[in-house]
Amino acid sequence: MEVGYDELPDDVGQLKAMLLAERARAARLEHILKLINRTTFGKRSEKIPADQLALALEDQHVALGEADGLQDKADEEAERYGRKPRRRRAPDAERGSLPGHLPRFEVVIEPGSLECGCGGALHRIGEDRSERLDIIPAQHRVIVTVRPRYACRCCTDGVQQAPAPKHVVPGGLPTEALIANVLVGKYCDHLPLYRQSQILARQGITISRATMAGWVGRGIAALLPIITRMRADALASARLFVDETTVKVLAPGTGKTMTGYMWVIVRDDRTHGGTDPPLALYTYLPGRGKMWAKQLLGSYQGLLQVDAWQAYDQFGKEDGANAGVEKSYCWAHLRRGFIDAGSDAPVAQDALQRIAAIYAIEKGIRGRSAEDRLAVRRERTQPLVNKLHAWFVATAPRIMAGSATSDAIKYALKRWSGFTRFLDDGRIEIDNNAAERAIRPVTLQRKNALFAGHQLGAENWAAIASLVETCKMLDINPYAYLTDVLTRVISRADTDQVDDLLPYNWVNTNAGQTVFEMTGIASAA
Repeated sequence: MEVGYDELPDDVGQLKAMLLAERARAARLEHILKLINRTTFGKRSEKIPADQLALALEDQHVALGEADGLQDKADEEAERYGRKPRRRRAPDAERGSLPGHLPRFEVVIEPGSLECGCGGALHRIGEDRSERLDIIPAQHRVIVTVRPRYACRCCTDGVQQAPAPKHVVPGGLPTEALIANVLVGKYCDHLPLYRQSQILARQGITISRATMAGWVGRGIAALLPIITRMRADALASARLFVDETTVKVLAPGTGKTMTGYMWVIVRDDRTHGGTDPPLALYTYLPGRGKMWAKQLLGSYQGLLQVDAWQAYDQFGKEDGANAGVEKSYCWAHLRRGFIDAGSDAPVAQDALQRIAAIYAIEKGIRGRSAEDRLAVRRERTQPLVNKLHAWFVATAPRIMAGSATSDAIKYALKRWSGFTRFLDDGRIEIDNNAAERAIRPVTLQRKNALFAGHQLGAENWAAIASLVETCKMLDINPYAYLTDVLTRVISRADTDQVDDLLPYNWVNTNAGQTVFEMTGIASAA
């Protein structure tokens, strides 16, 4: 925030302090800018990974906050001695954005006296209100379930007692709310069980990670019918995004790791106003070849948005089991080939500018109906794509074979029909970024756990990630969802009847309830 000349303090010492503080702030902001420029424009070998950049920026913001705190102290000191304080900066941008569902506790601060100096009584004419975000650290409690036994004094027909409620861990310590908390910690917040065990130990609660692992396994077993139903829903969809990434899994009996693959299927029709609710479904498979892609998608018939990996070549063939599949390829992958060619390759930079013009049109029609999107694409995008194709054809012979730019052009021309599929269908996205975004949590988990202990561990991660990430897409609190659903599903006689427990159906029946209401009811059950 700018400070006018008249607002500067007259005290030389305070002016020096202000100058030093501003120099420190400028140096930190300059460092942040260098980090961003290095990440955006630097050579590949010099680029900072996004997660490392985030940590570096976080530290810089902490330092800026520290400088603000020191300046506040200097201002208070100036006011104490009658000097003019520095003009305060604008308050935090997030102030005033506290969610309405959070409980409010009012603290009223009254003046020391309500008597006026003239002898009269003061009366209230208004008030100033401010809000600050507070926290009550996680509290654990013990639910004591009491089932009284009753008998008749007049006969001996037996004892009456309510049946014991069913629980995910029969006769065990955890409530369903605690199991949900462990699941969210491990699979959403990426807290390994040994860290969660340490957190409990700080509160005097001794639970080994082996015990917690047993809770996790039973929780996942209870939720599997929901995952199975979600898979059937996904494969009945008109359009799917698919992608995969590597995960390390401990090979049985060898002590060594092997490379497996976490696949993700995403349904997200929100960008064209579709009515199918969004979902993300993860599956661990040992490989990424054709047989594994076939195992993942089965007899799916519909539109696939994928990269051009050869495992998908079998889909859409007239003589195959998936003859009804149409494939649309990802322009983000196409663009990446030219990015990899480097900023010193003029032809690659020209290609990137042409592709950017196509993306700019897509950005403007995101969220509009499929019909509107198709009309705009035919009018504005089709001519640009045609020119790009002609330019590729004319440019390819003039580029050195084997160069990154040459490979990128050949990659595009060889698969051109798949890259232009979006021009004929307003439902189709220009890229596969919906699936790539869903892959990011796998990357985070991979950083926190270098490998899965066994194949079942990777499969378990896939199961819970499917629920957690679908909850995120629907703006559902994963903890509230898992607590409620674990309580319900375990008490059902037919655990295969779970349609109402699917995240996208559950959110409709629980709309308007706060997380406190839902988890409070479930915890006390």
